[in-house]
Amino acid sequence: MSEVTPNEFAGVLTPEQFDDRVDIHTDITNREVLTIIGRSLKLLADVRNLFAAKFMLAMLALIPGLIAPWIGKIVIDQVILGKQIDEATVRFPPHVSPFIDYIRGLEPLETMLAIVVLMGIILVLFGRGGSGVLLSAGRDSATQSEAKLNAGGSQTGGIFGAIEALIHIRLNQRLVNGLRTRLFSGLAKLPMITLDDHRIGDSVYRVMYDAPDVPLICFELTLQPFFTLVGVGISLYLLQYSYGAVAPELIWISALLVPLSLAVTLPVSSLMRRVQQASRAAGTVTTNAIEESMSNIHAVQSLGGMSREKERIEGKSRESFRRFRHVRIIEMGLTVLSTALMIALGVFVTVYVTDQIFDGAMTPGDFSVLFGMAFSIGGSGLQIGMLWINLQGNVAAVRRVFFFVDLDTEDDRKELDDLTEVREGVRFDHVGFSYPNGHQALSDINIEFAIGEIIAIVGPTGAGKTSLAHLIPGFYRPTEGRVLIDGHDIAAVNVASLRSQVSYVFQEHLLMSESIRSNFSLVNPAASEADMMAACRMAEAEKFIDSLPDGLDTVLGRSGDTLSVGQKQRLCIARGLVRNTRILILDEPTAALDPRKENALVLALRRAAAGRLVVVIAHRLSTIRKADRIVFLEDGKVRDVGSHDALVADPKGRYRRFVELQGGLASAKQ
Repeated sequence: MSEVTPNEFAGVLTPEQFDDRVDIHTDITNREVLTIIGRSLKLLADVRNLFAAKFMLAMLALIPGLIAPWIGKIVIDQVILGKQIDEATVRFPPHVSPFIDYIRGLEPLETMLAIVVLMGIILVLFGRGGSGVLLSAGRDSATQSEAKLNAGGSQTGGIFGAIEALIHIRLNQRLVNGLRTRLFSGLAKLPMITLDDHRIGDSVYRVMYDAPDVPLICFELTLQPFFTLVGVGISLYLLQYSYGAVAPELIWISALLVPLSLAVTLPVSSLMRRVQQASRAAGTVTTNAIEESMSNIHAVQSLGGMSREKERIEGKSRESFRRFRHVRIIEMGLTVLSTALMIALGVFVTVYVTDQIFDGAMTPGDFSVLFGMAFSIGGSGLQIGMLWINLQGNVAAVRRVFFFVDLDTEDDRKELDDLTEVREGVRFDHVGFSYPNGHQALSDINIEFAIGEIIAIVGPTGAGKTSLAHLIPGFYRPTEGRVLIDGHDIAAVNVASLRSQVSYVFQEHLLMSESIRSNFSLVNPAASEADMMAACRMAEAEKFIDSLPDGLDTVLGRSGDTLSVGQKQRLCIARGLVRNTRILILDEPTAALDPRKENALVLALRRAAAGRLVVVIAHRLSTIRKADRIVFLEDGKVRDVGSHDALVADPKGRYRRFVELQGGLASAKQ
């Protein structure tokens, strides 16, 4: 492992633009930390009953700690040394007094038997500390969250610990599953223009690895500090009650450990937050790289890019672990510091109590009580001091979750209108569209598409064809003008009702890895098998589906890779037809079809246009010329509109020139 240099470490201390085109401002202020914490705590309202049950059971975990030190004193003084119980200088606390009264006057063997019975009861009820609920943790941030979430579901064991662990797991699952569902739902509802600029790997990382840190924040800010402070308070009270007269110095030193720990750890919190954020961002980059590489593995193999891709992923992974190493360096430094403080405390307690025993002010059994309680208070003080430090990693993760939760989704708009069944068509009223980077894709589009028409959108690459088509279902929103369907401005129409009227078949063949039937049911759960096969016939897919061993129940595999490009294209078209909407948009539907199948599909689309508006983005003349009207785009503007024959008859028309460049006017007229 390479040594970490000062310059290397300093590189993560400033905000960076990581390989995430959406979430690029990753630094967090202290004010934002408090806001994130507040939002996380609000989530507990949804699981308040489970949280209350866990809280009550966690209270019981304090009982063994209130009894065990005094049992040690009894074993040493009364059983081993044979001393009689004497409370002249050191008083037993009230909760131990009933047991003291019971064993007073017993022989050492009888006393030991009573202690064994008592400790046996405590062991059955509370175990020996910890429920044992634990999942294996990985070595970087991407594999830690789930393990931390489910680890140590209880502070105790035994019967109460088992019950608490079950409640703990159910509580966590409710919180995390609800948050993951909310996060995924939000991601799915993001505008397409936002999704186009976002990486899949980052979404996977946030949903799977960042979300579990939300309940961790909740627990670390509620249960952990509460019971830590309660434990410190009770221990200090018991020390004062029993030893206030003989060891006041020890009590004050124990109490000072809490503010001392805070003074040491708080200045490190900002540094820890930054390196945690950097570590998670680097983990996202690695996830993105792996996802992209696997999605394009065939291209990588065919183009001989395996070596270069291996180096790229190796570099991303190395950076991820480098930044994770920075987190561990800080943690190890704090561990060394806390260990030094505890050793110093142990030395002081040992010397102080030993001196008191020699003076006769204490017994050897008091050493067991004071040593145990001092370390308990000291450990709790360090735990309180480390609380803010530990929160920083969780805050870094939760900020990434809330960032996506807060993104504007299409459902956030307050539309009042529902679009009913389309009867007239689509009208573009002085429509312009520009991308967020400022590139203007469309300018002053004025055109109407009517139900019953086949409209072909044609033009050179980059002319704005897809941008125009994306405006109809509201994937993109015009930056100028209006898009109207049956006279309704789609900006004032409910997104769900708009999409229910439009089916869009993308140029990319987007198929789920499940069966053909499942792919069809995804878009229309009410579709019967007859409806599915009718759509397949119209899309020229029936014959090859019948040839498959399981027909409609054939499992397609990853993205339908078991099928040819042409078969996937026809299935996508069939799926669009199964949806049975009034508007059907097809992006290059015949690009992968042979002439015979193309001709059959074009004829089928003619039949489908009866009662539908069919919009086709195409380059092939054999597809274009069958359209009722052709809209020729160039440089984001409508240059020509009309039938194929009318447009090629114009010697100065832009469309005519486009046809000539494709294959000659003579071939176009055939």
